[in-house]
Amino acid sequence: MASSEPSSSVAGSRGGGGGGSHGAARLEDLALDKVAEAADAVAAASSAGEVVRAIHAVAAFVFPVDSAAVAGTVDEPFRSQIINVVSPSDDERESWRHAFYHGPAFPTISKILLGHVALKWLRQVRASARKEVYDSFFIKGPPTEVIQALVPALSHKGGSKEDHNTICSNIERLLILSLVENKGIRQIIADLIVGDKHDDGILNPGKATLISRIAQLLASVPDKTRMGASPALSSSSFFKCVIDQLLVGAEQAAMELAAGEDANGPDTSNSVFLFVGEVISRVSRRGSTGIIVAELIPRIRSHLKRCMESGHKTISPDMVKHVSQSQFWFNIVEAIRDQHSVERLTEEMLRQLASQHTSDEDAYWILWTLFNQSFMHKTVTRLESPIDLIRKMASAIALTFSKVVDPNNPLYLDDDCCENVEWDFGVLSPKEITAPSKDVELRRRLKPSSPAIKKHAGEKKAAIKHDISDNRAKIIEIESLDSCEMSGPAMSGHFEGEECDEEIMNIDASSDSSLEPYDLSDDDTDLQKKFTHLTDLAAALRKPDDPDGVENALSSAEKLVRASPDELRHNSSDLVRALVHVRCSDVAMEGEEDSAEEKRQKALVALLVTCPFESLDVLTKLLYSSSVDVSQRVLIIDVMTEAAQELAETKIVRRELRHGNLISDTSPSWLVPSDRGPPGAGPWREVSESGNLLNWSHRYEREVPSRLGQVKSGKSRKWGLGKAKHMQTEWSKNRFPLYAAAFMLPVMQGYDKRSHGVDLLNRDFVVLGKLIYMLGVCMKCMAMHPEASAVAPALLDMIRSRAVSQHPEAYVRRSVLFAASCILIALHPLYVASALIEGNQDVSTGLEWIRTWALHVAETDPDTECTSMAMTCLRLHSEMALQTSRALESADHNKASGNRSLPSKLDNIIIPFANMM
Repeated sequence: MASSEPSSSVAGSRGGGGGGSHGAARLEDLALDKVAEAADAVAAASSAGEVVRAIHAVAAFVFPVDSAAVAGTVDEPFRSQIINVVSPSDDERESWRHAFYHGPAFPTISKILLGHVALKWLRQVRASARKEVYDSFFIKGPPTEVIQALVPALSHKGGSKEDHNTICSNIERLLILSLVENKGIRQIIADLIVGDKHDDGILNPGKATLISRIAQLLASVPDKTRMGASPALSSSSFFKCVIDQLLVGAEQAAMELAAGEDANGPDTSNSVFLFVGEVISRVSRRGSTGIIVAELIPRIRSHLKRCMESGHKTISPDMVKHVSQSQFWFNIVEAIRDQHSVERLTEEMLRQLASQHTSDEDAYWILWTLFNQSFMHKTVTRLESPIDLIRKMASAIALTFSKVVDPNNPLYLDDDCCENVEWDFGVLSPKEITAPSKDVELRRRLKPSSPAIKKHAGEKKAAIKHDISDNRAKIIEIESLDSCEMSGPAMSGHFEGEECDEEIMNIDASSDSSLEPYDLSDDDTDLQKKFTHLTDLAAALRKPDDPDGVENALSSAEKLVRASPDELRHNSSDLVRALVHVRCSDVAMEGEEDSAEEKRQKALVALLVTCPFESLDVLTKLLYSSSVDVSQRVLIIDVMTEAAQELAETKIVRRELRHGNLISDTSPSWLVPSDRGPPGAGPWREVSESGNLLNWSHRYEREVPSRLGQVKSGKSRKWGLGKAKHMQTEWSKNRFPLYAAAFMLPVMQGYDKRSHGVDLLNRDFVVLGKLIYMLGVCMKCMAMHPEASAVAPALLDMIRSRAVSQHPEAYVRRSVLFAASCILIALHPLYVASALIEGNQDVSTGLEWIRTWALHVAETDPDTECTSMAMTCLRLHSEMALQTSRALESADHNKASGNRSLPSKLDNIIIPFANMM
């Protein structure tokens, strides 16, 4: 009777009215209590029959069980206990099932079933009982919950190798039963449809995260299986099965959704399309795009045949649109949010269509079915953009599409039909569009050559425009000024010398030409100060009230610093502070802020390269100073990154004068003159000399065609050996390791401290990501150098911290993965081997953390870029581990004598299986 008490509790919770949520929570607690009872019974069991009885007590409340068949597999007293279990009603069982699988009960019992039971008792349970009370927990449960229990369990650690194989083989068997044979992917889609109807089609962030995680776990199944696993779980077979179920189930779901919605078709933001897009993206990222396309092409071709009406030999867009299944194919590409996957899918689609020798008409309709909706939707969306440039680009794209579809009826969405979009720089000005080609040179001559002239002209023009509202007559003068810049040179090109000057002098004062600006380039050039001392340069940068002087100082800074004057070492600190604090946006002309920022950045890089220690001492202190803002911190990190790369590529050139023959013994003979010459010239022929037998020169001659109306004999040239002065260049690279510690160690201190204006772990996460990226670049710049092994442990300690490695922002996690990959590239395998031999736990622990953390990111991170980078990190780790193992084997082989021996267990660096890559 005790087994019937939960059933009455279910009835009470279901009839609670407003206490539905409280009743569901109470039911989850009851389910967890039954799991706890079963766990205690399994732990204390001494026979397989007792284990079957304990599991059956839970299974009977979750799904229908053939208790008689199960009882027949065990002995007394367990047989009678199984038969006497009271099963709940269908309604009560449904409530139990929801509370069991969507609460903590199923994750708890799955660990027991997949671990202790599978390892110790499952072999002793008969097949019929195993199917009823063991496999049914995973086959009859929701696939979304089952996947989250089975796939992570494949990464089971601990125990012997035999235990690991036993657990993994059982999990692989359950995956095949649940996902392949029982069509688990189609069941997931069906559950998503029911969930959308229950939630009124609203996709909350929690559900979107769950869908992304399910897709990620599905795509990782072939990578996590053992090398000797069933062929059904190999990448080709498993992904083929997944894509097949996905397309069939999603097409049926799209039909159901389209039947209840408007004529525009289903919304691609619902959970079904999100699941389809996530799975395709993940599978494509795993390198199986060909499997996806191989499933898509025949299905789309069959769908187009169904759309073709009887009696018609050709298909039309209306025929395709009238079929309800078409809505799924129209929106499938738009459901893929990952642009990289879309590119891979498109490339593979075109490649397979070409390899299959598909006709142009069939290929057109296949591509039209997939991409037409996406192109049209994105183009229409951009046509409604409030940004003029985006609207013009969309208009140009729409015009191109219309010309392809119907060349006789182009779609002009604007009155101006000319191409006025420069795709690299923006909208072209009317002058650049309409100016004739013959006036280009004239406009080039008139264009001012100095930035100061441009600024002066801009100020005069702005002053004229300021008075427009006061006097209508000035509007005509402004328009004349604009037209004069283009028409003035063309008009004055008809006159030469003094005649042109006299004509201009005779023009009336109110004419257009009177508004032409004077050429003041010489005067402005004289006013520009040329800096020759760093002290003057730093002083000019600190004068915000003199924008021209600041701009001139920025233009001269890099050249003066790279000249390496004697005062550089003493003034570098002052100059670094001045460059960091200068506000380029306040001193530069409108539209030239980027140029000023680039000059400042180049000057700081030059300071770091020519005077590293003094400059780094200032920059590392300013990085965490409250006197700088986020943009200045980003600037400091950027210049340190560029300086590290420049120091790593530094070339030291030494020139030495040497005398050598023009022709070496190994080089091809070039005594014969070049074949270059006038058209029709004949080949060179060697002419023997008479007289002296020891003739050190060779004579060559050839026939050269004479000019029209001219008869002239050709010339002979003598070619022979000679001596020439050669410049031998010797160079060495990479000066960065000398300064690596100064670059890296100071900035790794204080990143986790929160002070006034500095909060890298939370608000200023962009700075943190940039900082970690810079540290990774520094490690890469000293790859295979001894200095890399000295600073790598400090960087590993930084990125291993929970606040960094598990940062909520994907940008920071990508930077950590990049830095970890750079560490693997930078460390020499011999150093890692020696560290393992000497028992250096810092290196071995850090490298093992990289492997486990990258594997965790590849399995669970919702960001696709992070998972891709994690797989690359795992590949680099396996390569480093392979080289280290070879170094260890070589050391063990060459060790002839000595008291110190290699450790017996070197499992700190694990070589992943090949199918995990």
